[in-house]
Amino acid sequence: MNFDNLKIAFQYALPKHGVSKLVGYLAKAKLGFFTTWLIKGFIKAYDINMAEAKHSDPKHFKTFNDFFTRELAEGARTIIEDEDKIAHPVDGTVSQLGPIKDGTLVQAKNHYYNLLELVGGDQDIADKFEDGEFATIYLAPSDYHRLHMPVKGTLTDMVYVPGDAFSVNPLTAENVPNLFARNERVVAVFDTELGPMAMILVGATIVRSIETVWAGEITPPRGTSVNRWQYNTEGEDAVVLDKGQEMGRFKLGSTVVCLFAKDKVKFLESLENGSVTRLGEHFADKL
Repeated sequence: MNFDNLKIAFQYALPKHGVSKLVGYLAKAKLGFFTTWLIKGFIKAYDINMAEAKHSDPKHFKTFNDFFTRELAEGARTIIEDEDKIAHPVDGTVSQLGPIKDGTLVQAKNHYYNLLELVGGDQDIADKFEDGEFATIYLAPSDYHRLHMPVKGTLTDMVYVPGDAFSVNPLTAENVPNLFARNERVVAVFDTELGPMAMILVGATIVRSIETVWAGEITPPRGTSVNRWQYNTEGEDAVVLDKGQEMGRFKLGSTVVCLFAKDKVKFLESLENGSVTRLGEHFADKL
C-alpha cells in the first residue's frame, strides 16, 4: 500500500465529525498568547501575505476563526465591472469545470457525481441546471476564505444537506467516490440576469462552520435532516446581493461548486484544472 492509499484509508477511519468539533471549539476560543502563537505559526507555514489583510497584526485577532475569516484590505481585490463578464467568486484553484451532462458533474478523471444528490435531492433545483455549466473551486488553507457573488443575484432558496466530512483536496477528489455529494454542504440558489445560479459551499474535515451573510452560521448544528428555506424575492425581505458582494464564508477550508443554467455562460478558454483563481477577476462571459 502506497502513502496516498494510507492517507485515504485514514480518511475513512478518522472520526471526522469528532475531530471537526474539537478543532472548531479551539478555533473559536479566546486563548490569548496561544491564539497569537498559533496564528503566527499558520502564517509562516502557509506563507500568507498579511499585507492583503485589513488587519495585518496577528495580535489583532481574538480567535483563530477571526484570523481565518479575515477581511481583505480595501483595494486588495478589484471586481471586474463589465456587466457581460462574470467575476471569480473566490481565491482558490479550479478543481474541475465544464458541462453538466445527463445530470452528472465531473469530480476528477473517471470520477463523477450526481447533480440531484448534490443539491440535496431537490428535483426543482436540479432541473434548473440540467445541461448547464459547473465550476468546482478548491480553497486551500492559505487562501482568503470569504465567498463573493460572481454576478448580482436575488436569493430564492437555501438548502442544508447533512453529510460526511472528508477532506476536499485533489487526492480525495480522485479517490473518494461522490465526494462533493456526500459531504455536508449548503446550497444557495439565486435568480440573476443569467437565470438561476447556485453556489454550493461544501464542508470538509475541520470545517466546523459554514456561514452566509443572510442567515449567519448554518453548520453546525442543523442535525441529520435536509432543510430547505425559500425566500421572498421582492420587498424589504428580499436578499439581493451585488456582484462582488460577500455571500458567505468558511471557518476552515473547503470547496465551492458554482452552477449555471444551460446556454448562459462560457468559461474562459484559459481556465483548466489547476488554474489559480483570484476574487473579482474575469471568470466567464455571458452568452
